[in-house]
Amino acid sequence: MSHHEKTIMAFDDLGREYMIDVFDDARELGPLHAHGATRGGLPSFRTHDGHVATYLGNGEFSITVPGETEAVTVRTSDPEYV
Repeated sequence: MSHHEKTIMAFDDLGREYMIDVFDDARELGPLHAHGATRGGLPSFRTHDGHVATYLGNGEFSITVPGETEAVTVRTSDPEYV
């Protein structure tokens, strides 16, 4: 079951803003789930428009936008991803 963790802002080289939603694939831990225990999986990233974003590291994401020949590289200053 995937759930929304947070939204981060990122910008391309032209200053255009991209909102990237971070989702986590939470897994139940058997009988401990009744007490609220879950184990997070690997996060996935999507823009508000539904485009897949790939985390490249050091605050950078790659976003493939339909109609564009190359992926757009965007950067965030969110401390969790820098």
